[in-house]
Amino acid sequence: MLKDSKMWYASWFDTPYYHILYKDRDHTEAKKFMDNLTRYLNLDVGEKILDLACGKGRHSIYLNKLGFNVTGVDLSVNSIDYASQFENETLKFQVHDMCQPYPEKFSAVFNLFTSFGYFDKEEDNLNTIKAISSDLNEKGFGVIDFMNVDYVTKNLIPEEIKEVDNIKFNIKRYLKDGYIFKEIRFKANDEDFFFTERVKNITLSDFEDYFKKANIDLLDIFGNYQLQKFNKNTSPRLILIFK
Repeated sequence: MLKDSKMWYASWFDTPYYHILYKDRDHTEAKKFMDNLTRYLNLDVGEKILDLACGKGRHSIYLNKLGFNVTGVDLSVNSIDYASQFENETLKFQVHDMCQPYPEKFSAVFNLFTSFGYFDKEEDNLNTIKAISSDLNEKGFGVIDFMNVDYVTKNLIPEEIKEVDNIKFNIKRYLKDGYIFKEIRFKANDEDFFFTERVKNITLSDFEDYFKKANIDLLDIFGNYQLQKFNKNTSPRLILIFK
């Protein structure tokens, strides 16, 4: 039977196969990014950070080891169940829809690794930014780590096969109707699966428009995890600092 979902982020993120496909993500790079980011924001040990769309909690866990009071939230029940085993007095995880404000205030709200722009409704992009703003305390900073769509679309790999844990993932990428699509087909346990990732083609100009509508100030823009200056043509990331 072919498995699919129109609301892909609710089902695909909740499968074990999502984590298998992306298990080779660079954790060393992620840790250095958190080091660079918390240093740049001049966050003190003990300050509260909200990790929005935290997945299985890799960033949250490391931020907590750095001494911060961290709350990780995600829509995926399975991811939060997994992350919860790492909870302590200053690290907690909860299922939460990031389109809605969280009932606490934070010194920083991080939305990392392109965990944005996949909503079914366009207004939820703006709603999420408004929610982030409402979650910040008076001195707090918001951070969105998104892909640089100009760079990504220029370097898009149309098709590839990626084998992980003896599963062959057949991946197809394309642009359509203002979105970047990734179709993922594979067989596991004698069952065929098909999922489609869809992320809105959001440019810097689009984010600036969101921020204007949300009455938010964009403070800085970086193009990679070393926090180097953003270049539209060569930067792999679009990292936005705002409040």
